Amino acid sequence: MSPIGTMAEVQPDTQANEPGERPLARASSLLPLQVRGLSYRVDGQTLIEDVSFDLARGAVTMIMGPNGAGKTLLLRLCHGLLIPSAGTVRWGGMHPGKCGQRLTMVFQRPLLLRRSVFANVSFPLKVKGLSRARRRQRVWQALEQTSLTQLAKRPARRLSGGERQRLAIARAWALEPEVLMLDEPTANLDPPATLAVEKLVRTIRDTGTKVIMTSHDLAQAKRLGEEVLFLNRGRLLEHTPAPEFFEQPRTRQATAFLQGKLLL
Repeated sequence: MSPIGTMAEVQPDTQANEPGERPLARASSLLPLQVRGLSYRVDGQTLIEDVSFDLARGAVTMIMGPNGAGKTLLLRLCHGLLIPSAGTVRWGGMHPGKCGQRLTMVFQRPLLLRRSVFANVSFPLKVKGLSRARRRQRVWQALEQTSLTQLAKRPARRLSGGERQRLAIARAWALEPEVLMLDEPTANLDPPATLAVEKLVRTIRDTGTKVIMTSHDLAQAKRLGEEVLFLNRGRLLEHTPAPEFFEQPRTRQATAFLQGKLLL
């Protein structure tokens, strides 16, 4: 599955069609996200157990927890990349498979095409059915917002780690998704690259896109997070506003996690 999201459907666009473009229709919102009784088992081992929550528009949602808590699994289940063993995931009442490119995900190690930076951003827009003129417009907008315009002709696989992550975000953002899911977007990045990605996350949030991301970095979660889903051993223990989570966690596991203790 490509990190830019499912490409099987032509998705709605709010602008009028240009000659030669595929017909585009309006669609209802993907939000709220409603997760009910979600479980995921592999070889008899339960990795996600009976998770339920709702997510609405607006707030940047941070999925947090110790290593092995199930953060990335939960993200993939919500995106539809994995089929749950039990329970349901509904985006605005729809199955994840019906969301198409309005729901996009960027992986911790994004897969980049063996093409230029410009072509990496342009390709999913071509699949979506946009005209060449509108593809170029959106690509340049995305590259400008991610400070990659000077690298447009460079082969994508020659970029640094931070540049690759920004390119992956630019590629997803160019699709104008309603929801953007980020899996540890700054893992293994140096401080300047981390700062650049965090700035992007804020900008994307301010444009109206719902951001859901995992992070192992408590300081980053405090800087970016507006609400927190806290997982431990595959169970959802807290779903609270970020200030409340960091100042007055409700569970002993969250308290121990914030104190840097190992959760056994």
